[in-house]
Amino acid sequence: MPHQTIIKTLLGAAFIATFSTAAVAAPQCGNGPAGFPAWVAATRQEAATKGIGKRGLAALDTVRYAHGTIKADRSMRSFKLNLQQFMQKRGASAIVSRGRAMKRQNAALFARIEKQYGVPAGPLIAIWGMETNFGGYMGKQHILSAVATLAYDCRRPELFTRQLYASLQLIDRGSLNPGAIGAMHGEIGQTQFLPVNVLKYGVDGDGNGRIDLIGSRADALASTANFLRGHGWRAGAGYQPGEPNFAALQGWNKASVYQQAIAIMGKQIDN
Repeated sequence: MPHQTIIKTLLGAAFIATFSTAAVAAPQCGNGPAGFPAWVAATRQEAATKGIGKRGLAALDTVRYAHGTIKADRSMRSFKLNLQQFMQKRGASAIVSRGRAMKRQNAALFARIEKQYGVPAGPLIAIWGMETNFGGYMGKQHILSAVATLAYDCRRPELFTRQLYASLQLIDRGSLNPGAIGAMHGEIGQTQFLPVNVLKYGVDGDGNGRIDLIGSRADALASTANFLRGHGWRAGAGYQPGEPNFAALQGWNKASVYQQAIAIMGKQIDN
């Protein structure tokens, strides 16, 4: 091969290598909205190399920097309350009262879930009531924008990059509408699953062939039971502090006051 041809070939290869590296360069985090559009563009390129399909990639075009999500992420004050204050703020007595009625009204569903997953109605209903007032309020934030903003934000980018890719996979599968609305951190549905947990623990509780944690209480509650079982729940064992199944409630939420509140309200509902 002529010397000039070798040089041209090597230069061409170097150009291609440089271009390819640039095309899949890791998106850089930021601490404000200014860099967000460039980050989305870089993330879209990266997502295409990681197997995200057309629907997921197109959904990235809809995301906007979520100022409300950042504000909420910086001010989670309720978890700093003591147990009594926390339960009062969250309306524990109302959750228990309505929860008992929901248990009666959905007795067949809860019996089926307990038979399959070993989780009784009480803690499931307590979580359902605490998270969304029994599906009455599931949030007002665009889910994909929330997780994208937190993936871009430099505070916890690794954690929420996983959530973002899980969201895109759910969109590709048809399990999440690209325009779906949820909580400020991108939680989904009636018991507020993060996207990674929808992929891992989401189940079809109503038997209609699809997983819908937003529109189906059966799917949401069965998925919650599946989550708890996946975190060590043992059928028939207690779930109060110091009992075997309390660890599964700790897996659901890391805040001690939340864990204790669910255990207390669950027991009151079950009794």
